[in-house]
Order: sequence, then structure tokens, then C-alpha cells
Amino acid sequence: MVHLSHKFSTIPINFIPKQFSKHLPQQIQSQTTPPFIPFSQRQNQRSLLESQLISALNCCTSLTQIQQIHARILRKGFEQCCYVLTKLIRILTKMEIPMDSYAKLVFNQVENPNPFLCTALIRGYCLQGLVKESVFVYSEMRKKSVLPISFTFSALFKACGVVNDVDLGRQIHGQTILIGGFGFDLFVKNSLIEMYVKLGFLGCGRKVFDELPERDLISWTELIVGYVKAGDMESAGELFSELPKKDMVAWTAMVTGYAQNAKPREALEFFERMLNEGVETDEVTLVGVISACAQLGAAKYANWIRDIVENLGFSPTRCVVVGSALIDMYSKCGSVEDAYKAFKVMEEKNVFSYSSMIAGFAMHGYAYAALELFHEMVKIGIKPNKVTFIGVLTACSHSRMVEQGRQIFESMEEKFGISPGVDHYSCMVDLLGRAGCLEEALNLAETMPLEPNGGVWGALLGACRTYSNPDIAQIAANHLFELEPNAIGNYILLSNIYASAGQWNDVLMVRKMMREKGLRKNPGCSWLETKKGVIQEFFAGDMSHPRYGEMKQVLEDLLNRLKAIGYQPNMNSIAYDVSDEEKRRILITHSEKLALAFGLLDINADFPVRIMKNIRMCEDCHSFICGVSQITRRVIIVRDNLRFHHFHDGKCSCGNFW
Repeated sequence: MVHLSHKFSTIPINFIPKQFSKHLPQQIQSQTTPPFIPFSQRQNQRSLLESQLISALNCCTSLTQIQQIHARILRKGFEQCCYVLTKLIRILTKMEIPMDSYAKLVFNQVENPNPFLCTALIRGYCLQGLVKESVFVYSEMRKKSVLPISFTFSALFKACGVVNDVDLGRQIHGQTILIGGFGFDLFVKNSLIEMYVKLGFLGCGRKVFDELPERDLISWTELIVGYVKAGDMESAGELFSELPKKDMVAWTAMVTGYAQNAKPREALEFFERMLNEGVETDEVTLVGVISACAQLGAAKYANWIRDIVENLGFSPTRCVVVGSALIDMYSKCGSVEDAYKAFKVMEEKNVFSYSSMIAGFAMHGYAYAALELFHEMVKIGIKPNKVTFIGVLTACSHSRMVEQGRQIFESMEEKFGISPGVDHYSCMVDLLGRAGCLEEALNLAETMPLEPNGGVWGALLGACRTYSNPDIAQIAANHLFELEPNAIGNYILLSNIYASAGQWNDVLMVRKMMREKGLRKNPGCSWLETKKGVIQEFFAGDMSHPRYGEMKQVLEDLLNRLKAIGYQPNMNSIAYDVSDEEKRRILITHSEKLALAFGLLDINADFPVRIMKNIRMCEDCHSFICGVSQITRRVIIVRDNLRFHHFHDGKCSCGNFW
């Protein structure tokens, strides 16, 4: 006899009529199949779960959380879902988890990865600088006949830019052509322009740009920025003028470009146009304009941009980036007092604001103030950076604080974990050279662990001029001629050193080298701001100024009064083998003397005469202006290409050490 339970157990449960199933034993009732769910409904449930997983991944802030969500992905059967796994890899990339330790393992378990998943892995490798690995993934992707997408190429082009590999970039460029379909892809083309521009192949970038059937703001701006970085402001300006719609980024590129390429007037002109057009400005724009004002060194522009900054809501009190730029501007405009006021009112101070103020003190010769500020920032827990140390070492250099400079240089790595760079070694060579330790400076330059650059040898050559050492000067100059073969200043400095030593044959040799290379000396130029706020420029030997007659009379009167108190022209400041009378004529028409004469005529006696100069001030002009400050009781401030000189009552802030 067959038991009922056995008979029922052989019959599929879903074939038992519903009215009888309630009479079955409980254990059999529990085996009843769940109700039927239509396919569309199951798809909706799966899509909802995918969305939940994506949202959960977006909220992850640690590797542990990612692993928990990954476990849920596996439990729910999404281990082959490219959509979810693409997000997982992107989150791992965002959190800078090494690709091979996690993301690659996830990727390898997927049987049929789609283009988005492949691209996520490629992008991750690229962002971590592993370009070879990203190219390998791309190659495997192509072997499996998986077609790349726009993001694939943009990631690869960015990687080529990071590792400076234009050859690889060209190969990938070729892939976009071979595969086809990307000729009209603006996203890919813009990434391609960006790569060529970054690698310095502007011609290739321009060719891609010119072949574009349609362009957007990114296309135009990428190329404009490329020309700006190359110093070709003419081409940048032409492109900008053709740009149909100019946004803040394009305007800012032009403003900062002119400022970075030593064209401050043009930068200010563009900024004024930008304001007149009603274009919004941001911190980047303002920093560029502030930099241009700093280059001009004129109080008129400094006050003008300060008011604009305040009106736009970027007061140094609240904006540390703009505040740091204002500190630098005031320092370079000759008002370290205003720079310190801007520094003091800043509610938030960081390493950049401290470094700017330290550099400001350094360029004005306030070494003790610079060192005090340095120790203050360390005490309150702000870690100095490489720029900070350049400012501190410069302060020590300009004030002959050799021992303090040595201690700070040694503390860089020992105390702060910062390896000295070539610029720091340059500061140390300058510090030793200015203090007259030429042999020690030469030894440091020859034994430093890094390859010395032009700054190192230039500092040593400048010290040789101060201490009249033609032998070490020749060693430094030989290195400079290799590193900077067309830098005319090095040849002139060596020629001046030979002239000071009376080695006229060597002077002729250096001048012959200059002629053979076709090098021409840039004329000395000085400028100042008149009482009406106009910038007046003066060039050495230029007698074309409308008020030259008055200026000449002022200089002759000053010269006679100075001779009465013992001043004698320093003939060694002229590196020409000409008569003493001719040397005197050349000296009296140096650009800073012309600017000084005009300033004494134009500027009220209650205000200082502020002069900016494009090259180093010569010894004769320094002693001349020092004497003028004594006999006229005027405050005279001169900024040359090295530092500020504050002349008052016959003394200079540099202590005759510059």
C-alpha cells in the first residue's frame, strides 16, 4: 500500500489544485512555488537594486565601506554587471587605491567587459601615472573587439600629457583615425588639443583646432592658453579676438598671460575691458591683475586694484589667495608697511601668506623681521614649504647673516623633511658669495648633489663682480655660457669684471663673443609714477624727454653739491675703455639718475620718490642717490632687479651690501 504522503510527493506541487493544497501536510505546503513575477517587473526590481548599489558606492568614504558594498554586489548576483562595477572601479580610483591591488582583480573576473568598464580601468591607471598599464588594457580591449568610447581616448591623451610622451600621443591620435567615428567628436578633439599644447607642440594643436568642423569655448581656450604659456601673446590675442563668445576663463587667460609674460600694461588694459564688458571675475583673474600691478610698482594701480578687490568681495580679510597676492604687490610697489597691514588683517593665514610676507621683508632688507615671522609660523604649527625657505635664505643673504643662513639651510631636511632644491643651493651660493666667501661658494656649487643651474653660477658671478675676482668669475661664466648661451647679461657682467681689473684684452674677447652671437645689450630702463599717476619711462643715455633741459640742470646742480661733500664718480661702473670725461658723461645719463631728476622736479617733497629699474643698480648710481638723499632730505626708494633700496639721510637700507 502506497502512503498518501509518498504519492503526493511524486506529484509536482504546482499541479495540485489550490482547493486541495490546504489539506496537505504543513511540510508539503511550504514547498509551494512563489507566485509568478512578470519579466518586466523583475527588470524594474533589478534596475532599482542597481540604483541602490550605485548610491551606496557614492556614499563610501573608506575602503572598508567599499568592501561591504562589494560583498552586497556579489550576494545580489551583480558580479558581471558592468554598470555597477564601473562605478566601483571609479570610486576605488577616486580614493587612490592602487589599481592592481583591487580594481584590476574585480575587472579580471568579468567575462565580457564593456567599453565603460575598460575605460574606468584605463582612466584609473592613467590617474595613478601607470601609462604602460593603461595602454596594455586598451590593447586587450581592442583584441576582444571592444570599441573604445570618447572617455577612453581622453583619458589616454591626458596620460600622455602627464608623462610627456608625444610619440605615444601621436599613436593614440592615429587610433582615433583608424577606428573612425571620432573625427567629429569634440570631446576627443579638445583632449587632443590639450595634450599637444601641454607637450609644447602648438603647431599640432593648432592643426587639430583648424580642422574642427565645430568648436566650443574649450577648443578656443585650450589653444589660447597654449600660446600664452609659450609667450606668444600676439597669436593668443588674435585667437581671442576671433572667439565668438568670450567667457571669464578666456578673459582670465589673456589677463594672466600678459602678466606672466612681463606685459603688465596690456594685462591691466584687458582687465579694464573685461570689467566694462560686465564679465564676472574670480580669484584667478584678480591674482593675475595684482601681479601686473606689482610689476609696474605704481601706487596708483595698487590702490585701484585694492578698491576693486574690496568691491568684489575678495577682501584680504576673508580671501587668503587674494590677500597673499596683495602682500606681494605692496612689497613690490615699495610699501612693505602696507603689505604688513594686509597680512595682519587676514583672518586666515596659511603657508602662502606667510611666505609672501617673508619674501616682502627679504626684498626690502628687513632680515630680522623675516626671521621673526618664520619662527612665528613654525611655532603656531604652519609647516614652511620650499618657497618659504627661499624667502628666509634671501633675507639672510641680503643682510650678511651667514651663520643664520647655514642653520636654516641645514634645518630644511633635518627638521622639516624638505630636501633642498637647486634654488636653495643658489641662495646659499649667493649668501656665501655676498659675504666674500668666494672659495666656499665655488666649492658648494661644484659639490652640490644636484646639477647646478644658471641661478647658482649667476649668483657666484655676481659675487665675483662685488669682490673683483676675475679667476672665479671665468669659471662661473664658462658654466653660464653652456647653460644660457644667449643670456647677454652674463657676458656683460664678465666684461665688467674684467674691466674693473683692467684686463682690457679679456674685455675685447667677451665683446667679440657677443658680436659673433649677435647679442645686443638691453638698455637700462627706469620708470616712476608722476604726481598725476602717469608712468614715465627713462632709458640710459636718452635725451629726448620734453623736460630733459630741466632734468640736466637738476643733475648738474646735484653733482656740484655732492662733490662739495666728497663724492667722486665711480669710473669702474663703466666697462668701456674710454676717457674719464666720456665715462662721466655716460654715468650722469644712467636711467635711474634721469628718473631721479624728474621725480625731484615733479613729486612733492612730502612724498618719497619711488623708482623702478629693470637691471641691477650700478655702484655709482647707488652712492650718487645715497648722497642726494642727504643733501635734499628726500626719501628715495629704488627697486632694481634684485631688491629694494630705501635711501634716507645719506644711508641705504641695504647697508651698501647688495
